[in-house]
Amino acid sequence: LVRKILVSSTIPSYLYKGGILLRIGCPKEVKDNEFRVGLIPAAVRAYVNAGHEVVLEKGAGVGSGIADEEYVASGAKILGTAEEVWASANMIVKVKEPLPQEYDLMRENQIIYTYFHFAADEMLTKACLEKKIIAVAYETVREADGSLPLLKPMSVIAGRMACIMGAYYLGKPYGGMGLLPTGVPGVAPANVLIIGGGTVGSNAARVGAGLGAKITILDVSPNVLEHLSQVMPPNVCPVFSDSHTLEAGLKAADITVGAVLIPGAKAPKLVRKEHLKLMKPGSVIVDVAIDQGGCAETSKPTTHSDPIYVVDGVIHYCVANMPGAYARTATFALNNSTIQYGLQLANKGIERAVKENAALLEGLNMYKGFITYKPVAEAFGMKDLYKHAEEIIE
Repeated sequence: LVRKILVSSTIPSYLYKGGILLRIGCPKEVKDNEFRVGLIPAAVRAYVNAGHEVVLEKGAGVGSGIADEEYVASGAKILGTAEEVWASANMIVKVKEPLPQEYDLMRENQIIYTYFHFAADEMLTKACLEKKIIAVAYETVREADGSLPLLKPMSVIAGRMACIMGAYYLGKPYGGMGLLPTGVPGVAPANVLIIGGGTVGSNAARVGAGLGAKITILDVSPNVLEHLSQVMPPNVCPVFSDSHTLEAGLKAADITVGAVLIPGAKAPKLVRKEHLKLMKPGSVIVDVAIDQGGCAETSKPTTHSDPIYVVDGVIHYCVANMPGAYARTATFALNNSTIQYGLQLANKGIERAVKENAALLEGLNMYKGFITYKPVAEAFGMKDLYKHAEEIIE
């Protein structure tokens, strides 16, 4: 009876037999062609071994090649519907942000541990504030050295996909200019411009260079440029980013990769609409920054089922969940990083976990009706709802 009362309560953490007990729920993702899943069997086992209960929606892992039986063997319980998972769990572990059809399923004081990208989605921000959830955003968990351990694995995958997607849509049947990025004897390879030299940009550069393309990678940090010049192959040219080098790069580019990141904040609009007139007809923009609003003025989120559109002759690929296409790789890579922080949230409770781990404190974006991550409040003029987490954590 005590156990039943504990797991059905709306309070996010409990003392039970000397430890914290949570019911952790993992629903099936509902975003267009999103095949990743928030938990793998090894993560389920880790939570169960720590004394927690885990429930998953039936078929949640199928898109990543994980059968329900594997979860059951790891100690999870399978529920028939998403509604049952959301209603019974104190902590939800997902991959992508809640979509409108999930807003009414969120519950007050419920911990939701996922990618949110609030600064690019005002409707989601308002819905989560209204529901008074506790939002821990993968993308803003930041260690003392500035690294983003829960964003990095998906940035690696999206970066490595970027030039592949750009190459595909350069094909004439898809509206591209018909240029093979690898080149052939007697015909030059493609020019690829990468805006941003971080995790996405450096991975895009490696794959593009491997294809044989000529790569220009722009960044504003001399230290980043120096590092790239030391580790990249000869067909990658790191260049300091300013208005002149950006425009020159856009004129020459057959593929442009947007890889700009300001953690948790809207991406700056570096590629303006007038820049498209400088670009080659049939060239491709792959805006990996679209999760945070995109770094081109003409970027808008697209889906795997309808991935591209054309503005002024330039193809835009702006899929907001790129790694979902390679779901099994992405799911396992993500869980390798999320489980250690998730266990801290579950074992200690949200309040103690963020007090004891500064990286998790950075990841806390909302707490019971308040915004606790300043760039989100600034994105929508909600400074009156911003509170530093330390001011309001109970």
